[in-house]
Amino acid sequence: MDSGFVAALGDWRTRPGPLARTLAAAVRDAVADGRLAVGTRLPSERELARILHLSRGTVVAALSLLRADGWLRTRHGSGSEVRLPARLTERTTPWSLDRGGAPEAGLDLTLAVTAAPHDAYRAALVRAAELSAPLLVDSGIATAGLPRLRELLAERYTRAGLPTRPEQILVTAGAQAALTLLLDHLHTDRRAPVMVESPAYPGALAVLRARRARLLPVPVSAADGWDIAHLAAAVRRHRPRLAYLVPDFHNPTGAHMTAGARRTVAELAGRHGLTVIADETMRDLDLRTPPGTEPHLAGARVVQIGSASKTLWSGLRVGWIRATADLVRQLRTGPLQAQLAPPPLEQLVAAELLGEPFAAVLDDRRARLRAQRDHLAALLAGTGWTYTVPAGGLTLWLYLGAAGPGAVDLAARAAARGLAVTPGPRFSADRTTLSRHLRLPFTATPETLTRAVGLLRACCTV
Repeated sequence: MDSGFVAALGDWRTRPGPLARTLAAAVRDAVADGRLAVGTRLPSERELARILHLSRGTVVAALSLLRADGWLRTRHGSGSEVRLPARLTERTTPWSLDRGGAPEAGLDLTLAVTAAPHDAYRAALVRAAELSAPLLVDSGIATAGLPRLRELLAERYTRAGLPTRPEQILVTAGAQAALTLLLDHLHTDRRAPVMVESPAYPGALAVLRARRARLLPVPVSAADGWDIAHLAAAVRRHRPRLAYLVPDFHNPTGAHMTAGARRTVAELAGRHGLTVIADETMRDLDLRTPPGTEPHLAGARVVQIGSASKTLWSGLRVGWIRATADLVRQLRTGPLQAQLAPPPLEQLVAAELLGEPFAAVLDDRRARLRAQRDHLAALLAGTGWTYTVPAGGLTLWLYLGAAGPGAVDLAARAAARGLAVTPGPRFSADRTTLSRHLRLPFTATPETLTRAVGLLRACCTV
């Protein structure tokens, strides 16, 4: 263990600063990076001093720093073991966003993602491992998904008012995998454009561009939602065969499609032979109190895709397609299906989390995200920038106004100060418009959001 512990710390002596502080930082980073397992029992203070060639006083000081910051637990007679502080395991913010709140850390607000629900996820891992024995005697070859997970997802749709059978569910390795499968199967007429929103989710734009799809943008705004008249006119004039829409807490604007607009879109799709792919990855992140009851965007020509990545954890690569049983059978014969299916163990974890624990996990996530959203909105008051507080989702869509630096310039200034943000053109079908907009996720802690907005404001005074 001694040699393994020393190796896990790396070349920590080259760091600047007092030895006790740099040793504590090296242990903390080794735990966060997975080089030192949580629960590892450390050698005694005397032994640590010997193998690290330090005075015992330096070792005692380093361990005291780790203990005070929550990275070390010491029990009388049992020694000390490393752990993750509660301030990390009990928040929704990923460690890499702000290095656990370290004041000297750079801030990354480019990703609208959350950390896993730590305790619930670890418990799900244990249960999944216990249930894995029958899977291990089978081939492990990709199927439409584990029966238990397909049944669970079908039940969720049915309870929400959209009757669904398990054979209408195809489990995929995330929502982008679902979109890729659908485009590979449905985007056969390359002359017809694919309708997308403006702004649109960059991940979806990347998948569409990789297939050289011709994009037909239709406007959506945080304040007014979808311009349904414009959308209908675009369908009649340009005859798209496919549309990709995010009706529930749209990324990045947070807009939420009304029940009437959903009916109109479904009717347009049926009348004009348009297949609508409705991305529902944000649907559960309804921050209204109580959550609303808008129906799914559904119809004969609407296919729903979903994912556990936004609600639970982006590291859980489990998504799904809800379609007709016939379309699911066709998708299963495609050459990409096996490549875009998640491993069986991940499906077991997803089934555990989306089952009984899900309601409690979701309530906790909504409460934290609601508080962080409101904190970010309050910080932006008086800046001159305008925004609409979204009813759900993970992001706030900021309009910078006509004066001052544009979004690309502001993002570059912020990067020079250690803050990474995403400017509006990333969400544009033509990569150039939306140059006065900025997306700000509210997945960070209130302290980190305060630092980030302070840096952005400082960048505008340069």
